[in-house]
Amino acid sequence: MKYVLTAKDLTKEYGHSAKALDRFSIHIPEGSIYGFVGENGAGKTTFIRIICGLQAPTSGTYTLYGAKNTGKNISGSQKRIGAVVETPAVYLDMTARNNLKQQYQILGLPSYDGIDELLHLVGLDHTKNKKAKHFSFGMRQRLGIAIALVGNPDFLILDEPGNGLDPQGVIEIRELILRLNRKKQMTILISSHNLDELSRLATHYGFIANGTMIKETTAKALQKACQKCIKLTVTNTAVLARVLDIMGFEYEILSDTDANIYGEFPVSELTLKLAKDNCYITSMHEQAETLESYYINLTGGTVHE
Repeated sequence: MKYVLTAKDLTKEYGHSAKALDRFSIHIPEGSIYGFVGENGAGKTTFIRIICGLQAPTSGTYTLYGAKNTGKNISGSQKRIGAVVETPAVYLDMTARNNLKQQYQILGLPSYDGIDELLHLVGLDHTKNKKAKHFSFGMRQRLGIAIALVGNPDFLILDEPGNGLDPQGVIEIRELILRLNRKKQMTILISSHNLDELSRLATHYGFIANGTMIKETTAKALQKACQKCIKLTVTNTAVLARVLDIMGFEYEILSDTDANIYGEFPVSELTLKLAKDNCYITSMHEQAETLESYYINLTGGTVHE
């Protein structure tokens, strides 16, 4: 697997005792939408500021597009990043077009080619002479993303993009993120504690708590972990596995007596087939874990929406 960004044992200390990051590691695959999950104060924004070159780590390393942070090529790799950190850098007395022109000038781009495409991409091509101070919060968020996209970055970083948005604004940002990922093949890191929204977007996840990466996983693995299932206790799971294979059901053997069966299945038929091999069901109950409960169990923390 090819990674856009990896970090190993990254630490950021403030003073002698406070650690915003503590031996933090991460692996972000190319082309992924990576959900970076953690409570406020967990270290998400500190990490983002470090990889964007806005802060230096106390120790540890990271590699961005093959360039180590200690090497001379890191600044070139950082130019491939577009980021909206904390709040969008929007000039409120300017139109959307003039905001983009300003960013073109800051980056020293030779022409304004591409501005119309960017405005269309984020759905702001209709705003014309309307100043950003008259935009809705969602429109400002989309303008901030457009500004981050100036220069055609390969890697987009969004820090809490849904904060303060109404439901329609959340949908608009979601659709834009998916469009960028699917049509532009852009790798996107989304820092958020809104687990419900991330579940609609992310292909990969990293869970951070107290500055440390607790777990990295894929959306597919996480979906399976949170999948609704029936937990069976039987007298012999070897017999159960054989019968379930014949019946064609998905299952997971947990021990000699316990197993999870995924999806709907005919209980009476299963009971009869097991009995023919002297295997009996002693207990059965339904269980399912939400993404929120998964996170809480993983970190021992809480989620604040």
